Amino acid sequence: MDLRSVLATKSRQIISIRPEQNLADALQILQQNNIGALVVIETNQHVVGILSERDIVRVATGNPDFFDMRVDEVMTRDVVLGILDDDITHVAHVMTEKRFRHLPVVDEQKHIIGIVSIGDILKAQRDGFLGEIDTLETQLLADD
Repeated sequence: MDLRSVLATKSRQIISIRPEQNLADALQILQQNNIGALVVIETNQHVVGILSERDIVRVATGNPDFFDMRVDEVMTRDVVLGILDDDITHVAHVMTEKRFRHLPVVDEQKHIIGIVSIGDILKAQRDGFLGEIDTLETQLLADD
């Protein structure tokens, strides 16, 4: 199974923010959409970073002015990107080893086309395993 399959099961809506916006804007968008991270994109739809709740918490502690900070001051810049053909087992391994929870998916021109969470990946793996179990159980019953 690949990322194309995972994205096919979810909305292609991409909740994003621009690098020059402030953290107050980011917190409002996160809260309104009940999500844990925002893809930071330029006007050309290229990913320049990702801003997670964890990134915000790191700067908020002991910083009363953090609401006014710009997204590009806080965001993670070294973003791992996925492509539609990436195998989800490999994606799950990379996300676990590198300890991140959100993976932007891009096309050949590096334009964002979706985002998957570790939860999306685990659900797809679980559903795949359940399908395999059903197939094996059906085969066993047919052999009896």
